[in-house]
Amino acid sequence: MKRLHPSLLDQLPPDVARPSYDRAALQPGIVHLGIGAFMRAHLAVATEAAIAASGDLRWGICGVSLRQPDTRDALAPQGGLYTVAVRDADESGAPRQRLQVIGCVCDLLVAPEDPAAVLAAIARPATRIVSLTVTEKAYLRDPASGALLVDHPDITHDLAHPHVPRSALGFIVHGLALRRAQGQGGLTLMSLDNLPSNGHTLQRLVLAFARAVEAAAPTESSAGLADWIAAHCSFPNSMVDRIVPRTTDADRDRVAIQLGYLDAWPVLAEPFFDWAVEDRFVAGRPAWGVLPGGHARAAPASVAAVAVAPRFVPDAAPWERLKLRMVNGAHSAIAYLGAMAGWATVDVAIAQPALRAYIDVLLRDEVAPTLPPLPGLDLAAYRASLLARFANPALAHQTRQIAMDGSQKLPQRLLGTVRERLVAGLPITHLALAMAAWLHWLRGVDEAGKAHAIDDPLAARLAELAQRAEACADGLDRVRVYASFAPVFAELGDSPEFVAAVARALKVLRDRGVAAALSATAGR
Repeated sequence: MKRLHPSLLDQLPPDVARPSYDRAALQPGIVHLGIGAFMRAHLAVATEAAIAASGDLRWGICGVSLRQPDTRDALAPQGGLYTVAVRDADESGAPRQRLQVIGCVCDLLVAPEDPAAVLAAIARPATRIVSLTVTEKAYLRDPASGALLVDHPDITHDLAHPHVPRSALGFIVHGLALRRAQGQGGLTLMSLDNLPSNGHTLQRLVLAFARAVEAAAPTESSAGLADWIAAHCSFPNSMVDRIVPRTTDADRDRVAIQLGYLDAWPVLAEPFFDWAVEDRFVAGRPAWGVLPGGHARAAPASVAAVAVAPRFVPDAAPWERLKLRMVNGAHSAIAYLGAMAGWATVDVAIAQPALRAYIDVLLRDEVAPTLPPLPGLDLAAYRASLLARFANPALAHQTRQIAMDGSQKLPQRLLGTVRERLVAGLPITHLALAMAAWLHWLRGVDEAGKAHAIDDPLAARLAELAQRAEACADGLDRVRVYASFAPVFAELGDSPEFVAAVARALKVLRDRGVAAALSATAGR
């Protein structure tokens, strides 16, 4: 089978959407760090629509892989083209997919192979946005306090080797220093990662790193770098939401059959698309939300709207909290409970009546009361639509994939909600079961005795923690050891209410299993 290629675009089946603009004239205006599946199913899809609707060809994307060359190796022979397969099920429950070939990725770089090229791309006059989807762990911050990990090996390396950085922060700050030295103006730095106040978080870390650069190498070129960034760059907060499972070989085969050509790395996505972002772009932005003919797309009346366009908001924080606590918090609870019970995918897990009822009550009774009101949002309808999204059988989203990097995810997905409820004197029964499920997972073996790896940047420390905790005969003492791990739990380790609630849930999980724990929780 022939490989997908720009020369074959006019030969694609008529039901496959494709670029309608002149790709040869496309120029990169966005440098995106972390060109993984989510970005290619979210930001790139929205940017593709903006370019097609406006005809503005200055907003192509230069995609940067910070670690591995696999994305470049897959897409470069295809001229940067790839397919988005939007999947759901029809009325009978049979999976179906709609294909779109995306063309806005016009350059692909691998940072370890050519760091100078990445720095030059950030400094290029045409670059006006640097965006990121690098996952929580790549921000090199303490997950509990949010402070820059100044002793992290990548940070110390990047301070000592400004021309060959390794980290996202290193590339951003040294790229901005080069931009400043060349007399270029500022740009927008936009995080699309699942972090509270992700723009403010990125700004705080970038400025901390820039001040460290000034201190490490006090030269004329570094003097005042942090102040320059603060004065000339913007860091809009944003919330992004779309379920994007990992692509398998079976997915490639299914896409190839419908496409008629081999795509080495298509991406999968649900129909749902949401993006709330603060409209603070100091050097301009694509015409996101513009329809063909130049008309602006109205902000969706409901977050269930599927238009691939952002909702521009004055403050993204309430939308971030909604996403992190409702979508991501529920996803993590499903992941750990489901993986331990042997329910391999989210749709299989949520099809279990006890788990579905647990998630529904978790969101309704413990999460939703901590959320501020949002204009146009029916929270009950949102919760119902979220359960329907989780049940999508066409995605086969692996619970073990979601279970990765728990130490980085859980502080903002679950523990922020826990803190607020404890301060208010409210119960945390369902939240405690979700946290206990993570501790259950850290043992490294599921309920059927099948071993699994703990894929986490703090895996070695978590293994030592689990060894100490599991040596405790008393359940309360066991959870006290786990909760003393400050990078995740911070001051919650000193909360008797938190420790007791998690200990009760963990005891049922250990003694009777996930199914019994779900039933016991439902009875409270």
